[in-house]
Amino acid sequence: MRNIVNTLLSATLDGVDAKVVEVEATLTKGLPSFSIVGLVSSDIQEAKERTKSALLTNSFTFPPLKVTINLSPSDIKKHGTHFDLPMAILIALHKEYIEFEELFVFGELGLDGRVKSSSALFPIILSLKEQNLLKRAVVPKEAMEYLSYISDVEFIPVESLKDLISILKSGEFRAYSKKFKYRAKHININGKKYLYSKKIDLDFLDVRGQIVAKRASLIASAGMHNLLMEGSPGCGKSMIAKRLSDILPPLSQEEILSIAKHKFLDGEIPTFEPKRPFRSPHHTATSASIFGGGTSKAKIGEVALANNGILFFDELPHFSKNILEALREPLQDGVVNISRVNSKIQYSANIMFVGAMNPCPCGNLLSKSRECRCSKREIQRYKNRLSEPFLDRIDIFVTMQEISREDKADISSTKMREMVLEAFKMQKQRGQENLNGKLKESEINKFCILTKDAEDTLFLALERFGLSNRALDSIKRVARTIADLDKSDLIEKRHIIEAISYRKR
Repeated sequence: MRNIVNTLLSATLDGVDAKVVEVEATLTKGLPSFSIVGLVSSDIQEAKERTKSALLTNSFTFPPLKVTINLSPSDIKKHGTHFDLPMAILIALHKEYIEFEELFVFGELGLDGRVKSSSALFPIILSLKEQNLLKRAVVPKEAMEYLSYISDVEFIPVESLKDLISILKSGEFRAYSKKFKYRAKHININGKKYLYSKKIDLDFLDVRGQIVAKRASLIASAGMHNLLMEGSPGCGKSMIAKRLSDILPPLSQEEILSIAKHKFLDGEIPTFEPKRPFRSPHHTATSASIFGGGTSKAKIGEVALANNGILFFDELPHFSKNILEALREPLQDGVVNISRVNSKIQYSANIMFVGAMNPCPCGNLLSKSRECRCSKREIQRYKNRLSEPFLDRIDIFVTMQEISREDKADISSTKMREMVLEAFKMQKQRGQENLNGKLKESEINKFCILTKDAEDTLFLALERFGLSNRALDSIKRVARTIADLDKSDLIEKRHIIEAISYRKR
């Protein structure tokens, strides 16, 4: 009699993307054994005991046969406990031929046959959906709390192994088709919905004075431009940086899901709030923790977790020189490549970089009331930690003064967010896929249209300050955002002058 070889679809994470895996099972005559092949990790090998126990506790007599499970393709390393359920189903139904066309199965098994969720489930399903590989999937019922955020996928939630066996035998697939609605404010532009939170955690009203720095922060937020603030300790650099996340542009549903995916990969349960992430690693952080890495399995770092949000480096010159130089690639190209012997991954790094630094090692160089204790050599060595190519990728640089008794709060986060929203609408109504700060060279020529006076002013600055091509593009992008805040379709002379004023000299 010919052995039936049933196949189910599942998937594994390869870096940050999912790869489809075919789960095959054969039960043949021979010494009773249970083996799993296909370049699998230890957590999949441990599935043998979970699968055996789950089947036995659900009145299934384990056959005295040679059981072989194959996870194909065999040249990809497989990880995850979600392979338990497809393996158990294939063993339980080994005598029957059932059509499993395009059906993906995911789930970890408890010893009593309960189907449990895992942290890798959301990133895998979202990645498969983004690749248009997934239409229908069996998933743990407890995972629907967050899987319901993913649209256009038919989910078949199950609580136990016995439930799924009954469903497959009957052939009645009752898909979960509820569409989740985000509880948030939103705006519609060109038929697409963008969401944002009304909640303000930290208000700019708490920041007294610093009118120039707050104006620079508004421009940086509206276009997602890289920002560097220099000033004496206590002048408000960190205060401003921490308040930026409440005024950033709204998010599309795809961006919210992408942020949630990275949080799951980091082992954190996301809230699915329409709020851009804010990551602030300490200056003692290692290169692997910032960019990701690992010896056998490459993992994401702070740059990936800040994707579509802010990466804030406080005490910027104290970060490792290697880290600062390695930041040049994601700041320029918006991607990070991690290459290891056993794995190579690429992930998006569409970040708004914000840095804060003192003017000298002691911090008192710009102080009117305290004396600087640093020598010229120490100050120069301190500033030399930031290379010119790195600083060239900073769109907006602002020097902050010490606060005084006369300084008052002049603008709230709510007002600033309204201005950012208006600038965001202008960018999207022009048909921009990327915000101004992330425009590519070809997009700059298309969307950053200058008046004759503005163009003359820009090239005068080019001759006077010896600007690089990258600096010219940066000035155009910043000027485009200033014009958007000014509700101007064209970039005018005053917009260029203000953009040039934010360049570091």
